[in-house]
Amino acid sequence: SVTLHTDLGDLKVEIFCEAVPRAAENFLALCASGYYDSNLFHRNIKGFMIQVRILPLRRDPTGTGKGGTSIWGRKFEDEIKSTLKHNARGILSMANKGPDTNLSQFFITYAKQPHLDSKYTVFGKVIDGLETLDSLERIPVDEKNRPTKEIRLRSVTIHANPLAE
Repeated sequence: SVTLHTDLGDLKVEIFCEAVPRAAENFLALCASGYYDSNLFHRNIKGFMIQVRILPLRRDPTGTGKGGTSIWGRKFEDEIKSTLKHNARGILSMANKGPDTNLSQFFITYAKQPHLDSKYTVFGKVIDGLETLDSLERIPVDEKNRPTKEIRLRSVTIHANPLAE
């Protein structure tokens, strides 16, 4: 498990290492390297999801949240599992630009999103800190769903990484 430390509080997350080993390995290794530290939440849609933008220096030169990188330096394949669904508040899933285009972007759902099943790799779930998710969902946004004030993912604490050797 990991804890995402945000400006508004903490989110403790269970990572599904056995079910989706590549997505889990990528996410945990990026967390361990500090890759996600100080990144902004750049997209926030009430009732849908919140997404973390990767800083331009970390290979998102467009500033759109569509950039980033994986630990392999290239896009990696989806790991769609029938047992892992966007069926609850607090599901972590890889953002992508189509099939097999995963890098480092991820989002957290605010509610069930069944239309995302079979399109995005679910790799974790918030197990503590739903009040922080509530606070994130209440952030005012502009017409492009960007928060009107900067809210950051400050750092990540890894509590257990069964994939680390």
